Amino acid sequence: MADWMKDLNEDQLNEVERQFDIYAGGTQEVIPEAELKQKITKSIKTNTPLKIKLGLDPSAPDVHIGHTVVLNKMRQFQENGHIVQLIIGDFTGKIGDPTGKSAARKQLTDEEVKHNAQTYFEQFGKVLDKEKVELFYNSKWLKNLNLEDVIHLAGSITVARLLERNDFSERLSTGKPISLHEFFYPLMQGYDSVVLESDVELGGTDQHFNVLMGRGLQEHYGKEKQVAMMLPLLEGLDGKEKMSKSKHNYIGIDEEPKEMFGKTMSIPDELMIKYFELATDLTLEEKNQIREGLEAGGLHPRDAKMLLGSTLVRMFHGEEAAEKAQEQFKAIFQKGAVPDDIPVVQWKKSRTVPVIELLVDLKMLASKSEARRMIANGGVKISGSKVEDQALEVSLTDGLIIGVGKRKFIKIQVS
Repeated sequence: MADWMKDLNEDQLNEVERQFDIYAGGTQEVIPEAELKQKITKSIKTNTPLKIKLGLDPSAPDVHIGHTVVLNKMRQFQENGHIVQLIIGDFTGKIGDPTGKSAARKQLTDEEVKHNAQTYFEQFGKVLDKEKVELFYNSKWLKNLNLEDVIHLAGSITVARLLERNDFSERLSTGKPISLHEFFYPLMQGYDSVVLESDVELGGTDQHFNVLMGRGLQEHYGKEKQVAMMLPLLEGLDGKEKMSKSKHNYIGIDEEPKEMFGKTMSIPDELMIKYFELATDLTLEEKNQIREGLEAGGLHPRDAKMLLGSTLVRMFHGEEAAEKAQEQFKAIFQKGAVPDDIPVVQWKKSRTVPVIELLVDLKMLASKSEARRMIANGGVKISGSKVEDQALEVSLTDGLIIGVGKRKFIKIQVS
């Protein structure tokens, strides 16, 4: 029997295993697993909550479903009484995390950091209980380091070790510059763990180097080492690239319920289980039932996707909004109806206009080439009739409804 299991009664052993299974579920890697069990055991024995860290670089104010993967994991810890340490990198954010970047990132101003941090915290409150979050700004301790402290911190790692990072090594090999201040980003993120004596730090797999830095620095400063928990990156709606607003493949947590539901229904079938696993608040048992149902064929992918859409909308907008979004989707896409609340556009130009120009003028498609492709793919309708002729001249009248794809509709009002 391992030392950490000694003096535990059967109920305590079961509780250790229960919590471990919840936390380890859906992770890419737990480094090391044995230490996580030891920390859970110590927490139960001493009735002392674990300190679970997540560092945030407030480089942009928008939060999407991909960002919530680590937040959902933190919520699991929070639900079992552990302490969530949310660190806003107002100091490190001025440097910018070099992870995955081919050039140094633009340094943020104090005003940009403050604005983004506030927006983050408000949006994260949709996943976490904000009343039970310890919020820190790392400038509180990092700005007070003197030169001797910084030199001691820099002495904890070699340049060769830093250059093992793919982003640094690739830039070096291609002759692209690396500014000295960029080397300090992972060091400062790791130093946050030293100051806060974190027990566990969460991060996406692209944060592997930075999160392990905290574990190494804690050992360097004589602290108990944190466990690193790496979460998978969630692919976006295209099923290929990491979810990102810049790639237009995201579901924003502040999006309207019907938009959120509609986007969810476009997720590739093969990603559904991953979305359930990483992005929802369903219990482990419920997730397992969905997985087993899909694999055995007892649960139709369409029905599973409807459940996923309803779950995501319910999480961020409530039960009533989820039910309404599902009914709207059924009415529009399964019954061929047009939504009641489509936007109305005042049309003041020529009463007759080429369909390609119309679609671009209405900003339903970004360019004429996109409009041609959409028509060729059968994705444009005028008052329910599919447009097949790219040279069509459209006669505009009050109440004419233009539809693009499955979710974009505009009603014309001629003035």
